[in-house]
Amino acid sequence: MDKKIDQYFSSKAYLEMELMRFTTAGSVDDGKSTLIGRLLYDSKSIFEDQLDAVKRASIQKGSEHLNLALLTDGLRAEREQGITIDVAYRYFATPYRKFIIADTPGHIQYTRNMVTGASTANAAIILIDARNGVIEQTHRHAYLASLLGIPHIIVCINKMDLLDFGQEAFETIKKDFTSFSSMVFPDKDLYFIPISALYGDNVVKPSLKMDWYTGGTLMHILETIPINRDHDFISPRFPVQYVIRPESVKYPDFRGYAGTIAGGVFLADDPVMVLPSRQSTHITSVLTYNGPLQKAYPPMSVIITLNDDLDISRGDMIVGYNNYPSEGQEITAMICWMNPKPLQIHGRYALKQTTKEVKCLIKEVNYLLNINTLEKVKENKKVSMNDIASVRLQTTMPLFFDPYSRNRITGSLILIDESTNETVAAGMIL
Repeated sequence: MDKKIDQYFSSKAYLEMELMRFTTAGSVDDGKSTLIGRLLYDSKSIFEDQLDAVKRASIQKGSEHLNLALLTDGLRAEREQGITIDVAYRYFATPYRKFIIADTPGHIQYTRNMVTGASTANAAIILIDARNGVIEQTHRHAYLASLLGIPHIIVCINKMDLLDFGQEAFETIKKDFTSFSSMVFPDKDLYFIPISALYGDNVVKPSLKMDWYTGGTLMHILETIPINRDHDFISPRFPVQYVIRPESVKYPDFRGYAGTIAGGVFLADDPVMVLPSRQSTHITSVLTYNGPLQKAYPPMSVIITLNDDLDISRGDMIVGYNNYPSEGQEITAMICWMNPKPLQIHGRYALKQTTKEVKCLIKEVNYLLNINTLEKVKENKKVSMNDIASVRLQTTMPLFFDPYSRNRITGSLILIDESTNETVAAGMIL
């Protein structure tokens, strides 16, 4: 580890460094696990004992090269089958950013795992085998990335070494993907990179064999993507998580509201409204453990104090005075069903949205989505595990929400089976 990295890791700058989350998606054998292993290996984010174990395992498996996929395929079944089954989170850092990788499965039977891992991602890496080009799986992964509102899409055309690092295949895949993506996510930030994960070309270091490519490496793009604009800074949203009332000698009258800012900017003296009571007041201060802040914004965790003593509890929301979310008890959402037990129409579930929990009834399934063809299936409305469907929900109390496309925090929800306490679905409010 060089001195520059060591300096960052041992300083306050590392703790305050910007955090980026990204997810990976690719078909079986596209080289996704190898790519992640290469990122970790070339960025010097692997401990010596981990590397020694991978070297031994590579020799045992008869690999001609260091099998970097073994760094990420943690389950025995993953190693034996060469596929990713479960979501695994990998952590590494460079002098410019900290990263969390959500290594998600690409196979259709693990759609729920991909949705779980990608739900908080700033960027998605979609891997394409240069020999196969854009296939149905690619369409499915791209649509899921769009559905989940991931703002930055990085398309890595892998295994360029098997095509002698030629430009023609890269340009063909880029054209095919662009044609499809213009219908699915026309406003997304889109990048294309020709790589060889096996040999490391254009992953962390520029390739000497593809001088026709003039863009940045994958690592360079990950380090420079502007993610500070990914949050909604226009509409102030503060779901109350906990009421702080110490009643101590030092703070006999203190009353603060703790939570994570979901949108907008909060400043002292700002006029705000509390939902659902619709009482208006002003912010007295915005506090953290280290003291008061001049302003706070997503995704900061803070304590807000108000001028007036109002009846506020967990699940309430503090919003901008003239900037309100939508309100309703009947909600249309796209859901990914995550439970082996199928969805029950007119079934009753617990619904959690931000910090609020209510009971709900699934009134209707509007349609199922065929995520390979993007066709809306209205004939068969049985929703089983890994299915994605549009549903209409009726809640026992009003929810305050924004469309998921505008705010991924206030626009998302989960459904819970009250009898088992299992999360059965994740949803995006339309």
